[in-house]
Amino acid sequence: MISDFKNKTAVLTGAGSGFGLECARIGARLGMNLVLADVQQDALDRTVAEMQAAGAQVLAMKVDVSKAGQVEALGAATLARFGAPHFVFNNAGVGAGGLIWENTAADWDWVIGVNLMGVAHGIRVFTPMMLEAAAKDPAWQGHIVNTASMAGLLNAPNMGIYGASKHAVVSMSETLYQDLALVTEQISASVLCPYFVPTGISQSHRNRPQDPGGQDQKPTRSQLIGQAMSDKAVGSGKITAAEVAQKVFDAIAANQFYIYSHPKALASVQVRMEDVLLGRNPTDPFAHKPELGVELKKALRS
Repeated sequence: MISDFKNKTAVLTGAGSGFGLECARIGARLGMNLVLADVQQDALDRTVAEMQAAGAQVLAMKVDVSKAGQVEALGAATLARFGAPHFVFNNAGVGAGGLIWENTAADWDWVIGVNLMGVAHGIRVFTPMMLEAAAKDPAWQGHIVNTASMAGLLNAPNMGIYGASKHAVVSMSETLYQDLALVTEQISASVLCPYFVPTGISQSHRNRPQDPGGQDQKPTRSQLIGQAMSDKAVGSGKITAAEVAQKVFDAIAANQFYIYSHPKALASVQVRMEDVLLGRNPTDPFAHKPELGVELKKALRS
């Protein structure tokens, strides 16, 4: 149980928008040192200015979390400035939709690079320094939060590449929790599984690197439909990123592993788990809203 956040250090990736930004705001209010990383320089600069104005000690770096060396450099800079961080929020993420066979090799490299390898690099770089700090001081406590998604517990159609990456984050986070428990009582982990919350995720293509050949493909029909559905669902979300960020801090304080923005969505997870346990074919994801399924089929088949 961690109750005192003052003067503790937090590393936040994806700090320029969404959950990263909102967690940084809470951290600043609590008197924490903030290590802020984002791939988008202007968004990062705005976050830094706001946090410094709020009185926080800030270290900021432009980081592409899919690049091992850049996350390692972030780790070294963090250690040099503040020592081992008490909290790591592996939060940076990107979204991509469309029928799964229409995703290009570049799509897979980008989404898996950020969503999966970004979290892997964060775990790999920061956990050893946290364990070292814990070994030196029996009172030292730390916590790692990985941002997955309800898409890490469900398999929504027309967004397979995103779901695959987020299932991997849930799996890594559960293993991290178990592995930490084997070696220490002082550091634990959580996984954040938000549903549709207004953040910058549906516009993440703004930070997509150019395809190596410079031949960025035009989006397919299914990808355009997926983008439109994502924009609509994310944009109409009633629960804010700020509310979810508060749930994250509450979960850290309570040492709660699974963090949900929309607990009602767990009904769909239960149906999926029953499919698995009973060996039955996957249930129609639109069973509760059939008109959505009809609309999507019609759009894809027209």
